[in-house]
Amino acid sequence: MERKEYEWVKENREVLLDFCSKMDPKDFTCEMGFGWQSVRDTLVHIANCYHGWLGSFVLLKTKEPITPGENIPTIGIEEIRTLFEQADAYVYEVLEAFSQRMDESIVQPIPWRESTEEISMTPRKLFMHTVTHEYHHKGQIMAMARQLGYEPPNTDVLGTRRESRFR
Repeated sequence: MERKEYEWVKENREVLLDFCSKMDPKDFTCEMGFGWQSVRDTLVHIANCYHGWLGSFVLLKTKEPITPGENIPTIGIEEIRTLFEQADAYVYEVLEAFSQRMDESIVQPIPWRESTEEISMTPRKLFMHTVTHEYHHKGQIMAMARQLGYEPPNTDVLGTRRESRFR
């Protein structure tokens, strides 16, 4: 997977974010008892994964890539879009900077953790992890929306774009 395929990920995410922006704010933040509790919290978690693994571990851009828990209750859909815009920038920078080294191991501690234990990961593996992680949690968001009475849009890479309908 490279830049072209990632564009598909972004297209699907935009469908998801557009859908989420139309949810009732109470539903958007409703704690569902699974995953990362709410649609909002799950979206923040997805973006944090890109910030952590690509922005922090691979690119060493930040040592604090995770949104502090106390800040999450104040985050809305526009702030989430901004988190994803930065995540996209990290993706493109990784794809550019490591284009010839995607399979070379990076051996170092995880920057945002206190442990000094080193791990070994390649940029390609972390890029794939962040994308598959996003789709895993996107499925949870779709399940949350259905439980809240919404009919979510098709956000599959192979799907066609269609307007969502609320129940």
